[in-house]
Amino acid sequence: MGGYGSGRPSGKQLAEDCRSLDVNRLHREGCLTPGRIGGWVWSRDGEEVARIGFKAEDARLVLNYRVRVHGDDWEPITQPIRITHADCHYGGQRPYFACPGVVNGRHCGRRVGKLYSGGKYFLCRHCYRVAYASQSEARYDRMLRRANKLRMALGGEPGTAHFIAFKPKGMWQRTYDRNRFEIQWCENQADQLFLGKFAQLFSEEEREMYFDK
Repeated sequence: MGGYGSGRPSGKQLAEDCRSLDVNRLHREGCLTPGRIGGWVWSRDGEEVARIGFKAEDARLVLNYRVRVHGDDWEPITQPIRITHADCHYGGQRPYFACPGVVNGRHCGRRVGKLYSGGKYFLCRHCYRVAYASQSEARYDRMLRRANKLRMALGGEPGTAHFIAFKPKGMWQRTYDRNRFEIQWCENQADQLFLGKFAQLFSEEEREMYFDK
């Protein structure tokens, strides 16, 4: 390899399919404290599915693990990752990973909160072209997902077949009115986008009815 991530993998991977390291979670768990040595575990349904070792040093985290790519033999990896900090608006500092990726001969160095195991190394989502599942959704699906999230936040059920829940106790009226308006706006946008995409499937009478033409 010409460097971490050299020769960018083809296609896009989904973040939901990759194991990730969250620098803020590591920080909260004390894993970035210089001298700390331990392991990080990923689990699914209470069962361990993967584990790596780490050692925290001054301004960097060193990962130790084994990886097997495309059915090749298991390979031991030692990967140092630089840790940087930025001032927060309300005081204190927040840690970031400096992505160690080198893709097509260019060093990445992006300041990121997460690194992904999209290949042999842990790199940022830009180096691995990692996308979120929501990015591949049609816009009308994103609108409905937003509306359903707000519906459930109000204590109601998802889906336009259900009434929007009444104002929860303790919620400001203006907050409830804003959420209710956004639910209705998102669902109306979803309807228009969906109908627009499949307009060619409607008869002339149906297009006049739905699109007011």
